[in-house]
Amino acid sequence: MSGPTIMVVDDEPQIRRLCRVALERAEYRVVEAENAAAALGLVDDARPDAVLLDLGLPDRDGLELVPILKRAGVAIVVVSAREATDDKVAALDLGADDYLTKPFDTEELLARIRAALRHRRGGEVGPVRVGALEVDIDRHRVSLGGSEVHLTRKEFDVLAALAQAPGRVVTHRAILEAVWPHSVDRPIEYLRIVVRNLRQKLEADPSAPTRIVNELGIGYRLMDG
Repeated sequence: MSGPTIMVVDDEPQIRRLCRVALERAEYRVVEAENAAAALGLVDDARPDAVLLDLGLPDRDGLELVPILKRAGVAIVVVSAREATDDKVAALDLGADDYLTKPFDTEELLARIRAALRHRRGGEVGPVRVGALEVDIDRHRVSLGGSEVHLTRKEFDVLAALAQAPGRVVTHRAILEAVWPHSVDRPIEYLRIVVRNLRQKLEADPSAPTRIVNELGIGYRLMDG
């Protein structure tokens, strides 16, 4: 395989096998680790571009590995049976690029990996295009289907925070810190109001959004709506 190298860290052989088949079909090179010690040992040897990381490892909590792997410069997609919002937020705040709950669809897994690798390489060059939406962060311009969309400053700032990580979940905390950096008190209600206004301008049906998608209790994703 000549594509990027993906390390699958999971103590369940069937999960590693499922991931390997999907990844190799998509022309990724795959290495496997069944525990945290093996994973850390492979980081220098295999030099993975991305890691699929389970949290329930037998020798160490996977959350402890997130900042270590982040310092190694790899993209991290957590793939775990833990469904608690606190675990998802903790992983993302520690530096994970995304979070996928087991059981998962392999096509969704591949999409999350592509988005994480794109972020690792520095994201888009120039204006960010997500489907019919184009966000030019440098020029503060937004267009949808070729027509310019007029946004307030806060609406643009929230959209820009999402556009810098297309397809990836951006936590409420990360957006609030980016858009209201000097505010000591950052009520999430401010963010919800801005997102509601954005949906009115960018969604075909604001009551059933497909472009700015909510991750319940965690944050939002900017998708190809």
